[in-house]
Order: sequence, then C-alpha cells, then structure tokens
Amino acid sequence: MSTRSNERLAWFNGEFMPEREVRVPFRDTSWIYGDGCFDMTRSFGHRLFKVKEHVDRLYRSLKYLRIDPGFGPQRMCALTEELFERNRHLLGPDDDYWVGQRISRGVKEIPGDNLDHHGPNIVLECAPLPFVQRAKLFREGIRVAVPSHRRVPPDSLTPRAKTHNYLNLIVADQEVQSIDPEAWAVLLDVNGNLAEGLGSNIFVVRNGEILTPREKFVLPGVSRQTVIELAREEGLALREADIDLYDAYTADEVFLTSTSLCICPVTRLNGVAIGPEGQVWGPVTERLAGAYQRFVGFDFVGQYLKRYVEGMEARAF
Repeated sequence: MSTRSNERLAWFNGEFMPEREVRVPFRDTSWIYGDGCFDMTRSFGHRLFKVKEHVDRLYRSLKYLRIDPGFGPQRMCALTEELFERNRHLLGPDDDYWVGQRISRGVKEIPGDNLDHHGPNIVLECAPLPFVQRAKLFREGIRVAVPSHRRVPPDSLTPRAKTHNYLNLIVADQEVQSIDPEAWAVLLDVNGNLAEGLGSNIFVVRNGEILTPREKFVLPGVSRQTVIELAREEGLALREADIDLYDAYTADEVFLTSTSLCICPVTRLNGVAIGPEGQVWGPVTERLAGAYQRFVGFDFVGQYLKRYVEGMEARAF
C-alpha cells in the first residue's frame, strides 16, 4: 500500500509503514498472555520529552522480562525520534503526541505456521493526546476512588516493570467507574497503603511535606521523578513513605502525575474533599505545575484548558 500524506506512520520490525499495515500475528505471546512491555513519552509544543529516560526504563522492563529486542537503547531512541519527525506534520498547532515503543516476546515457531518472522515483535507508534477529554480535570480537579482490588504485590510481580499486562489496574478502574464514571482509581498496596493508578502516581501534601509511595510498590513514573527533582530544586520537603487513607483524607493537597497530564490536582478521594472546600489547585501543586512548565518550556495547563468544554466527560486512555 502507498502512504497517504494524512495518515500516521508506525515502525514495525525494521520498517516504517502506515499504521493500517502493521500486522501482529495472533499467536504473539503478548496477545495470548500479555507477555511484553512498553513505554510512552509525550511531546510538548511538538518537541519530545525525556526520550532517553523512557527508553532506559523500557530496557529495564525488557531485562526483567528477559526479552532481547535485538538492538540497544541508543537505536531505540533514534528510531523514536525519527518516527516522531515523520508524523510531526500531522499535528495541529496546539496538538501533541504520545510516542511509545511496544515489544512482545513474539511468536514461537511451530510446524506449518508459514511466518517469516519469529521472536520479538516491535512496534513504535504515535497517538494524539486526549486534550478535549481531559481538559475538565485541570479546571475541576480529579476525583479519585480506591477500589477493592489491591495492587499486585512486588513479591508476585514487580510493579516497576511496565508490562503489557494491565488487567490488575483495568479491573480496578472498571470497578471505580461503575460507581463514578469520571473517577480515577488509585489502588492500595498489599499492606493497605496508597500505591498507584492506571498510568498515574499519587502525591500527598501534609503540613508542608510532600509524600509519595515507595518505589518498591509502584511503577516509578518519569513524570513522578521529574516532580521529585523539581520539588527538591524548589526547596520543598519530599520523601517516599507509606501513605494510608487517613493521611490522604487529612491532606492539605493531593495530586497525580502521569505522562499525559504531567501534574494535575485531586479534589476528592472516596468522596472526601481534599483541602479547603472548593480548592482545586492548592499552593504546592500550583507551584510544582509552574516549575514543571518552566522546565519543559511549555504551558501544558493552558494547552488543556483551551479545550475545556463544560459537560465533557473526562475519560480517555
């Protein structure tokens, strides 16, 4: 097939091609078992953010899963940058992409399968960020709810590898959304402390100190690490800690970090108002958001808010 000027390209097993031409075999172990891993970054004002940090985390996940993609992180970074450049012209002036790498263990050869490729399948992709769907979160804050499902304990499967198997988080999110379709789930760990949500890390501000769950129990997000570094540069006290629901209910502020949101305030947790009634952006969250925007050289809060439409549902993954 020829490439149309208005369609995005992907990179699949050594070749750039239109997304519609990517074909992953149905016997791929990621399709069968969720046996693979991925990572995602985003762009700010059509510039990619921390590609190396995301790719380095990808290769840590690959090592944990014992998957060899056949080439190293330097080439993965270069391919990611090239794919973004090939798709950049499709972005509107105020749009940006999620850009990611997805790697499966692939297909084991069986007699008569007639496949030309066995072993890891690798897909690099670009996808538009959901600004319209999530703009409301920056105006009204995020409502968080804690599901009955606990985060998979690290002695069963480490949460620090970003694998394709998200069922633990998805089932938890579905439970929360069945009660409040716009709420975001944040799971407790095996000890009953706050852990993380589907693609998000949580921070709690109490008595001038910022707390976030210990890395052992969560996927240490690149945005999480960015906020940790910015907080320290701002002279704010921050530490990793076990955080229970009492700590969150009585917090002055709570916020989430994620690749797409960067940093966004939480206004309610299990129906409990966080901080003073009516507060959306607490002073620490607002200060860190400002530091984040200066760091990336881009007003991502404004990027979301200009898409705000009253009544728009705030979900999209």
